[in-house]
Amino acid sequence: MRRYEFDWVDAFSDRAFGGNGCAVVHGGAHLPLETCTAYVRETSLVECTFTGPSDLADIKVRYYLASREIPFAGHPTLATVAAMRDRGMIGDGEIRLETGAGIVPVTVAGDQIEMTQIAPQFGARPDPTLVAAAISLPVEEILAPPQKVSTGLPFCITLLKDHEALAAARLDLDALSRLGQALGADGIDMMEPFLVTLPGATDAGDTLSRLLMAPPSPPEDPFTGSATGAMAAYLWHHGLMSKDSFVAEQGHGMGRPGRAMVTRVGSPSAITGVKVAGKGYVLMRGTVELPETL
Repeated sequence: MRRYEFDWVDAFSDRAFGGNGCAVVHGGAHLPLETCTAYVRETSLVECTFTGPSDLADIKVRYYLASREIPFAGHPTLATVAAMRDRGMIGDGEIRLETGAGIVPVTVAGDQIEMTQIAPQFGARPDPTLVAAAISLPVEEILAPPQKVSTGLPFCITLLKDHEALAAARLDLDALSRLGQALGADGIDMMEPFLVTLPGATDAGDTLSRLLMAPPSPPEDPFTGSATGAMAAYLWHHGLMSKDSFVAEQGHGMGRPGRAMVTRVGSPSAITGVKVAGKGYVLMRGTVELPETL
């Protein structure tokens, strides 16, 4: 066993119990998969990060779900940088993170943290009836053709008609498995549809989203930074969002409201990156003893 410092951060929120929680384990990037995924399950969070030294950037960040390692995730990136800032490890300016999706630049300006996600990759367009079945809605509630999009992590972006349809969505795991197979996913917990509608939950918001999740993850993600970047790219690419920057909201129906400012890099037809900015609230600090092997 070895003792590690950790911070529990509510990402995309400026207050306790808002946005999406993430535990950041400092210095734990070398720990084995089994230890890291067990730690995520112990916290009941969607994702946790483990940091360490990097030969390519300022710091290495590894991202874990309860079931596996993933290359990148948005709210854990913001949480990691917020934790480092809170500990005095970094100040204002740019920090570069080594992730499984490449080098991710992050800019810190006071309590505002902005990550630049990679250029979007636009993938398959699944049959809308498959997507509708996966979220237990009539296909008529889908406003535009869904598409697999990634700015570091792939999601099936699905635009719904209105807030009522968004609130009514429920996962059907058998149908979700069929959708995942059609999209080439290697696990159903990697390809849940990211649901979005216009406008936001508040007067300040332009979009409102939900991400329903399959076991062993919690049933819903309060705020999904990586999917927000992919969603924004989808809206710009298909001419569904006229603003170069807009406010994305998520988590309001869970009582965990989160907010991000999303900004396009490049033109709608040639997007070279997506900037996703928000705040992080450090809720807990402490130490954890973790096994080097299981």
